Amino acid sequence: MKRGRFDRSAILAARAERDRFLVEHYASPIPEEHRAGFAGAAYYEPDERFVFVGSLLDGPTKVAVPSSAGTVRNYQSIGIARITVEGQSYDLTVLDDGDGGAFLAFGDATNGRTTYSGGRYVGVELDARGDAIVDFNRAANPYCVYDEEYSCPLPPPGNIIAAPIEAGERMYPTTAA
Repeated sequence: MKRGRFDRSAILAARAERDRFLVEHYASPIPEEHRAGFAGAAYYEPDERFVFVGSLLDGPTKVAVPSSAGTVRNYQSIGIARITVEGQSYDLTVLDDGDGGAFLAFGDATNGRTTYSGGRYVGVELDARGDAIVDFNRAANPYCVYDEEYSCPLPPPGNIIAAPIEAGERMYPTTAA
């Protein structure tokens, strides 16, 4: 199984930046009346076991993606990231984030227990060799977790990982265990 480069300090810095955004930024999904009491998101400890390098394969160009509001919307797909988690291969649809990047909306065995039941998002780095680097330590909750007025894309069919991905952002509101 191929593993990507693990950078604990970069992960922690990105988390601190996200927490600042959630508290201070005008576009934060946290309602203003809840920001004063927000001490930062709860995260799993960074763990190098959750950084994967997979092949980026051709896939559908449009994917019907369900949302937290119960609607379905077509998203542009960049391709399929094939990664192996706990010995099982997964073909995960990589979506275009609309800003020149790529991300996975994914679900896993932690959903509804220690993470949001609807899944999480994680950026996908695409390299020149055609590899897809997925660092689940950077997984984040969708905005609809913080405010139900947001309609967020949920994992498209096939983007559910049977294993627990105990990495990235945890359930909100919660305290880290």
